[in-house]
Amino acid sequence: MIKAAIFDLDGTLLNRDASVKAFITDQYERLYHCLHHIPKNVYISRFIELDQRGYVWKDKVYKQLIEEFSIPELTFEAFLDDYIERFKYSCIPFPHILTMLDELKAEGIRLGMITNGYGRFQMDNILALKIEPYFQEILVSEWEGIKKPDTEIFKRAVERLQVEPQECIFIGDHPEYDVYGAQKAGMKGVWKKDAHWIDAKHADGVIDDLADLPSFIKALQSSR
Repeated sequence: MIKAAIFDLDGTLLNRDASVKAFITDQYERLYHCLHHIPKNVYISRFIELDQRGYVWKDKVYKQLIEEFSIPELTFEAFLDDYIERFKYSCIPFPHILTMLDELKAEGIRLGMITNGYGRFQMDNILALKIEPYFQEILVSEWEGIKKPDTEIFKRAVERLQVEPQECIFIGDHPEYDVYGAQKAGMKGVWKKDAHWIDAKHADGVIDDLADLPSFIKALQSSR
């Protein structure tokens, strides 16, 4: 029986691609006095390219942008502070997130989250999505001192939710870090489809939309 659902954040609950584009567009417009010599579309596309979907921290991204585009008016620290302080205002959730969480909560499913990243930054984004109250446990890799796909962080979430691994499903967009990492910890791994990654052939389930998750769990319960 499934008693808990644990989620990834970026690419699963937070539409990070859309959020990054919204943020970097806003940043360009706010800092136009320093960036006007760079075409807007060039600045946006180069940031997204260097960011590598969040796998490169922004200090390196901004250092590269300053060097490539000759931006003497701002330091990379100033850019980074702007990113840390203002990204939360551009956070865009995937559709049906609150309806899905309401349905799972109504079914008595315990909810947890495991996200790689910096603690305060990730929590600011979670708060911006207005989803923090739904979750009994939220584990952020910086604060835990360990990150996905290490099985230890999955085990910690299970223990804190006071369930057994086989009673949990983990939902994430990354086939290895999320799906396979959870499976190695004894959980069922559900892949939320993401065009940036290859098919998660080993996943226990695949969903296209967060709205599909409650019915998937019900079907899983019935099959058992």
